[in-house]
Amino acid sequence: MLAFAVLTAAVAVACPPSVASAIEAPAGSRQLITVEAKVERTTFAQLTTWRRVHGCWVKAGGPYVARLGKNGLSPNRREGDGTTPTGSFAIGQTMYGNDPNPGVRFRYRRLRCGDWWDEDPTSPTYNSFRHVACGTAPPFAGGSEGMWQQPRPYPFLAVVEYNMRPVVPGRGSGIFLHAQTGGPTIGCVSLRRTELQAVLRWLRPAAAPRIAIGTSRQLR
Repeated sequence: MLAFAVLTAAVAVACPPSVASAIEAPAGSRQLITVEAKVERTTFAQLTTWRRVHGCWVKAGGPYVARLGKNGLSPNRREGDGTTPTGSFAIGQTMYGNDPNPGVRFRYRRLRCGDWWDEDPTSPTYNSFRHVACGTAPPFAGGSEGMWQQPRPYPFLAVVEYNMRPVVPGRGSGIFLHAQTGGPTIGCVSLRRTELQAVLRWLRPAAAPRIAIGTSRQLR
């Protein structure tokens, strides 16, 4: 056990310093996305992808220019406040999009009429994907979004598992990694379409990918 601890410490020391090296991630996670902003009150960040090699995070792609919520970052996001939550989160096991599957390795659902994201804090299915019959009003209200009605931001997207397991009513919902539309988001992280496609195609379910969002001070 002592020899193993010494070896682990040596590997940790040998890892080159980076924004990724300070982020705690489960041992089984072998892919990481960092979204690093200079300050909390900004709508811009740098998104970089990393892969774990012999215990160290090695840059895989980027940095890319990402957009954040219109009111910047927050460690205490609330529903509708226009901020992007800070922290480290898993990537959802299903990706969605209005376009055909762009070649992702995750389960993919092409959006169609009646596909919603429930953003009603009073709903028992708050912060989850729901399908209702096309043309039928959903049983939830609030700011719930008809995802099939948003082809520009949602040609394809990954779900950031913020406020899930457990879901806390009012803490915020529908946080995605999606395509840019020319301005800030209402809480998601967005990339240029070509860069988004490259990142989504790179992600692998078996690598248990994580996304870490925050300021340089928070992440490092």
